[in-house]
Amino acid sequence: MDRDRSTRNRPPSRDRQVSIALSHDIGSDQAPTVIAKGYGVLAEQILRLAFDNDVKVRKDPDLAQILEVVDVDCEIPVQAFAAVAEILTYVYRINGTLQSDGQAAGDRQ
Repeated sequence: MDRDRSTRNRPPSRDRQVSIALSHDIGSDQAPTVIAKGYGVLAEQILRLAFDNDVKVRKDPDLAQILEVVDVDCEIPVQAFAAVAEILTYVYRINGTLQSDGQAAGDRQ
């Protein structure tokens, strides 16, 4: 076995910076999707893009550890639903796209 290849495919340690970007369409039946992820310098670039575009960022090492094994363009795993739902609810409320009753702004009953 190629030793270099085996270390390249190994998940990074918890001490190494990781950034994971998610996308979700409010009102969609689909789970949020990982749209970007990176380690080290790439993680810093993802964060810079988020900050420059007023995208909300949250530091959550436990959630990052769950999500770092998810491939880009794939939905998040069931184990991450509760944590991601909490984050998205917070973000949607801040952005004014979710009312306090949980309905999307503009939705009618």
